[in-house]
Amino acid sequence: MRSVPLLVLAVALSGCALLVPKFQTPKLSIVNVEVLKASVFEQQLRVRMHVENPNARSLPIRGLSYTVYLGGQEFATGVSDAGFVVPALGTADFNMDVDANAAGALFTILDRPRGRGVDYLMKGKVELTRGWLRSIPFEERGTFTLR
Repeated sequence: MRSVPLLVLAVALSGCALLVPKFQTPKLSIVNVEVLKASVFEQQLRVRMHVENPNARSLPIRGLSYTVYLGGQEFATGVSDAGFVVPALGTADFNMDVDANAAGALFTILDRPRGRGVDYLMKGKVELTRGWLRSIPFEERGTFTLR
């Protein structure tokens, strides 16, 4: 008789798992980096980001926080409050203005010929405006081209 309530609880919990769809992390990538202003002590960049939403529901993004590494060195860190919605199973692009103080990493970028890719690692989290899950961590590797 004691096993009946446990069996009912197990069935109820497994039913909850079926009702809550599995959420997949959106994929963020750097599309382009444009140098707006550069000196030895400060760099101002415009970073074009691309977001892919693999989920069957839209993502209402409030903003994000991030750290970008180039060649294993921390290049830029900050937050963006650029709110937008990524449609279900869709994509969106947005710009972030980034202030960096990383002369060594910038020289790594500027030392490359124009049109040649630069490898990066970006870690951070996306903040949503609504839903059960309000913060989504991400880690993406990729290559961008300096123009």
